[in-house]
Amino acid sequence: MNKPAFLSWIRTVTEKEPRNESLYVRAFTHGSFGENDYQRLEFLGDRVLGLTIAAQLYKQYDQEPEGQLSQRLNGLVSGKICAEIADSLGVSDHLLLGKQARDDGARQSAKVLGDVMESFIGAVYLDHGIEAAQNFILNHWADRISGTAKDSRHPKSALQEWAAAHNRKMPSYELVEKSGPHHDLRFTVQVSVNNIGSIEATASSKQTAETQAAQLFLEKYT
Repeated sequence: MNKPAFLSWIRTVTEKEPRNESLYVRAFTHGSFGENDYQRLEFLGDRVLGLTIAAQLYKQYDQEPEGQLSQRLNGLVSGKICAEIADSLGVSDHLLLGKQARDDGARQSAKVLGDVMESFIGAVYLDHGIEAAQNFILNHWADRISGTAKDSRHPKSALQEWAAAHNRKMPSYELVEKSGPHHDLRFTVQVSVNNIGSIEATASSKQTAETQAAQLFLEKYT
């Protein structure tokens, strides 16, 4: 982990200055890396997330019955949504993983990303309090809560569907460069759509780089 870069990223995504740096390091530490892993923070963050989303749904959908609110809540706090938001923020770039977990693909695991997103929330709560944690959650879940997200699909799926709708060949992903030491590899991927354009992205895993490249392509060309 590049600690200065990690803390700079924390400032950006939380809009807060990290006071207890060790909390955030622990929130991103997988059990394969050390004993002080993210599981306890995940437990806490899961409860903060659920309360925050439930309270917002109660306020925002004041005419809906309990059953509908429960359905909304279950979807919004699911591991799938947590993983999607983690992926969009670049959480995987900062995970601390043991060698076996890296080799097993834990950096791309939706389960791991979803769990770490919850532990991240737990860290924000302990570092800055409930209001800061709620603001952090609502900032990143707002479009999904309101149902006004421009596109809640995974960027690669969204790009593939866009290409098909515009009678283009399917997007092509090419690994341009793989660099860095084994414990901190960087992957640069280029995505191209015939007769439209191409764009590159770099991340700590090939899958994340593809996702980020697809998102950048959608933002630039659609």
